[in-house]
Amino acid sequence: MAQTTDTILELRNIRKGFSGVPVLKDVHLSIRAGSVHALVGENGAGKSTLMKIISGIHAPDDGVILYKGQEISDLTPSKCLELGISMIHQELSPEPYMTIAENIFLGREPLGPGRFINFKKMYRDTQQILSQMGIPYSPKTLVQDISLAGKQMVEIAKAISRNASIIIMDEPTSALTDSEVESLFAQIAALKEKNVAIIYITHKMDEIFTLADDITILRDGTMIQTGPKEDFTMDGLIHQMVGREITDIFPKVQVPIGEPVLEAEGLCRDGVFQDISFTLHKGEILGFAGLAGAGRTEVARAIFGLDRLNAGQVRLHGKALHIRHPSAAIAAGIAYVPEDRKEIGLVLCRSIRENTSLASLKRITKHGLLQLGQEKSLIEDMVSQLSIKISSMENVVSSLSGGNQQKVVLAKWLLQQIDVLILDEPTRGIDVGAKAEIHRMMGQLAAEGMAIIMISSELPEVLGMSDRILVMHNGKITGELDREQATQETVMTYAVME
Repeated sequence: MAQTTDTILELRNIRKGFSGVPVLKDVHLSIRAGSVHALVGENGAGKSTLMKIISGIHAPDDGVILYKGQEISDLTPSKCLELGISMIHQELSPEPYMTIAENIFLGREPLGPGRFINFKKMYRDTQQILSQMGIPYSPKTLVQDISLAGKQMVEIAKAISRNASIIIMDEPTSALTDSEVESLFAQIAALKEKNVAIIYITHKMDEIFTLADDITILRDGTMIQTGPKEDFTMDGLIHQMVGREITDIFPKVQVPIGEPVLEAEGLCRDGVFQDISFTLHKGEILGFAGLAGAGRTEVARAIFGLDRLNAGQVRLHGKALHIRHPSAAIAAGIAYVPEDRKEIGLVLCRSIRENTSLASLKRITKHGLLQLGQEKSLIEDMVSQLSIKISSMENVVSSLSGGNQQKVVLAKWLLQQIDVLILDEPTRGIDVGAKAEIHRMMGQLAAEGMAIIMISSELPEVLGMSDRILVMHNGKITGELDREQATQETVMTYAVME
């Protein structure tokens, strides 16, 4: 069916606040059937709250919601699914000990005689969905055994399988490879042909101008501009999002590259990576590029002591290290900011204060007692230094936006005396303004002499921030490029090289 101009969903004068603090202020939104509507804005702009209202997780304090021309109220998640509204959340929550098929059909399993689950049909239907989307897994595979990108694709498959008329996609490509992104875009095109509306939230400017038919900008809970894509330019969009000019998202600072700090020689982890050798220098940002599954994260985890090496040697300032546990890496002066900050970078149920000081307890305790005054002073300095936007350091860290959560992870390590900082996907899932701040921070740390390893799946970030780039494929280093040599084409050539 061809795309229509019919409005399928309309929100009028939506207001929402929490604890007396307004989050959404008289927001309007109009979604056309068979279109992709990009909802953009900095983290904390109100996008997620608005989507949670549409999907029945939150109730608006005021305003009207019209679905297919009819006013609807008292929305719940189950009622939304019945209406045909499905959401893919940025923070994935699959059931890890269940199969892909069980996850996709959870709560709506096909039944056979005697009201028992018809597993044969469920696996067959799942395989059809996976094949259609180009997902290379068996329906019987446990979700815990697939990659983060694989989990993302399973969540997308679940939403598509519901035959929804509106699908909300919140940062759906944040963990996907280029080929998986192409597959997703093809699925979106097919959904548009079926007159399905897509509400698409992303911080990636190229995706907005590739996919969107319409764009709405939110800033500080207020709708700034809405209209067809043709009404927007990339520079104008960024300016409207952040309320200020961001002239350089990759503010690379050229600093003198000093002596060797970290040396890796012949690192090997059976079945994961092999013969990994490189040298990291003082003041250098060494970028690691490659496709998902290349082994970049696994090398970082092994250096930090999260995984065991089968062979090889790591030296810090010329001295051999024998790291069997992260505590040994920390003691040596190595810090690791993981790609999944919510899973292993933060303790989400604890406060900003507790998360920030977690790695520095020895520094702020005396005779086994926590020195609260010292802790508060150190954290206040770090909050100011990194421009972390908080109302109270006693708030739970999960209440912060993605960019501010990432700054808390960085603050945790910067309270330590570290020589090597490993950043794995440092700006994944954060907005363009926060990205620029993280990049400026990286440049400042390098200028102060810190040695930085940066792993990123975003080629513009690798090219924009690295002094030197190592490219990996299938557990091996396939190329090394100086900043002046590196282009997207050369990096991708090495990324697929056998």
